[in-house]
Amino acid sequence: MNSSVRAGVDELRTALRSSAGGFLAIGLFSFFVNLLVLTGPLFMLQIYDRVLSSRSEATLVALTGLITGLFLIMGVLDHVRSRISARIGARFQARFDKRVFNAVLDRVTLNAQGISTTTGMRDLDSIQKVLASPAVFTVFDIPWTPFFLFVIYSFHPLLGILGIVGGIILVALTWLNQNGTKEDQERAMIAGRHSDEMTQTLQKESDTVRALGMRRAVAGRWQRLRDKALEANVHYSDSNGFYAISSKTFRVFLQSAILALGAWLVLQNEITAGAMIAASIILGRALAPIEGAIGQWGLIQRAMQGWRQLAELLARVPEDEARTALPKPRAILEVEQVTVVPPGEKVATLRMLSFELGPGQALGVIGQSASGKSTLARVLTGIWPPAGGKVRLDGASLEQYGTDGLADHIGYLPQDVVLFEGTIAENIARMALDPDPVKVVEAARKAGAHDMILRLPDGYDTKLPAMGGRLSGGQKQRVGLARALYGDPVVLVLDEPNSNLDAEGSLALNLAIRNLKAESKSVVIMAHRPAAIEECELILILENGQRLAFGPRDDVLRAHLRNHAQVVPASGGKG
Repeated sequence: MNSSVRAGVDELRTALRSSAGGFLAIGLFSFFVNLLVLTGPLFMLQIYDRVLSSRSEATLVALTGLITGLFLIMGVLDHVRSRISARIGARFQARFDKRVFNAVLDRVTLNAQGISTTTGMRDLDSIQKVLASPAVFTVFDIPWTPFFLFVIYSFHPLLGILGIVGGIILVALTWLNQNGTKEDQERAMIAGRHSDEMTQTLQKESDTVRALGMRRAVAGRWQRLRDKALEANVHYSDSNGFYAISSKTFRVFLQSAILALGAWLVLQNEITAGAMIAASIILGRALAPIEGAIGQWGLIQRAMQGWRQLAELLARVPEDEARTALPKPRAILEVEQVTVVPPGEKVATLRMLSFELGPGQALGVIGQSASGKSTLARVLTGIWPPAGGKVRLDGASLEQYGTDGLADHIGYLPQDVVLFEGTIAENIARMALDPDPVKVVEAARKAGAHDMILRLPDGYDTKLPAMGGRLSGGQKQRVGLARALYGDPVVLVLDEPNSNLDAEGSLALNLAIRNLKAESKSVVIMAHRPAAIEECELILILENGQRLAFGPRDDVLRAHLRNHAQVVPASGGKG
């Protein structure tokens, strides 16, 4: 086993060991359940050998009362162990839910490192399902199979031999099921994943598909993937079903076969009729765990694969270390010789970039497309780690604040604003479970979005569908700006903030930037449009990922841009 994966396996095993008490309880209850399984066969043995021969009604009533109580106890114990099993599965899932979810959120960065997060949640779910399923009981029930076969053997050696041979055949079917369906299951999973990924992409880009008349073409491609996934699933179901049905049919036949053998032994006066019936019932119970394992094999196999994949993910994505909480920083942003290689790429899009921004200052970052502006925004907000150099906020490197802690101090407005299903207030509050209405309104006022929100049907309580479909591009951008300002961050990073804004929205944006500077906050603006840098004292020009110029706005633009008057009109404010 790879040493890096071993760490993940150890972590999963540690999580299971934390439920050792639960497994011990299941084992204890399984002990009594399997003992009580003998209640039925022994009852039949007594009925045939004592009650019918003595014709004693009192004995029949006494035995019936006894087995009623024993079966009731067995049912209660079986139910209790299933409840314990369900809670072990839930506890295991709760232990890793947040960890795997965070890894899925970091999908782009992790995939670039060769760490697949695509199936992370499904892998965790598959392990939880098998822990909460009857498959767990087979682990505790199968050791009883030799005991039951010994009981049958005690009735007569021939009955025991038939039971042992039947058990070997069922074990062989289990082995064949494991090796014969593995490739089919993997093909079905891969085909299903490709189909799901395309479905999600088409749902996200449905407007583009409709506008460009691509529905027929993409529907054809989508249908091919769906058909391939369906075919793979049917093939896997057929192969797995063959072994499950074969084992079930063979077990039923085996019970009849042992009944026939027992009848012959009764005719030979070697066993009683009660022993014949009891042997048939006990054999069914002895082989039931093996048949159950075959029937649950698809679930078990998926959990085994999920265990391997989840172990690798956990090994390569360690838990966030506890960090010392830092005080609220001053708005001093320092970029020191930063080089950035985007996830999945080999070429740097920012090279040896340095600059400093102080409280009350706004920096406009301009440059041609692919010059590195959006890359810089992602680095300043901690989305992408630099390959070299450091970004510091009030002297501390960004990683010292932790992912969530950094977001409290650096607000971010991405180029493409995505709003989530929920109310306007919940989106501004960054989907907090209990949004602070005072902070929500304060952020909206700072963003100049308060009046716009009040004009919506239900104001701040207006419910948005997924992707914020009820709002125009400009409205989404203004709500996104309010979200970036929620919690009073000291630095604001805006990536093309006025790309969808009208004149009113642009004025509101500039007023928000002016107010932030008055509060000794700092602002970084990635810009194409001149209106976006009216409030900027400093300008950084990027070219091919490198700093071409940095300094006071008018000086830099006058030195490097021929159309300086068009970029910064005479009426532009100086902040």
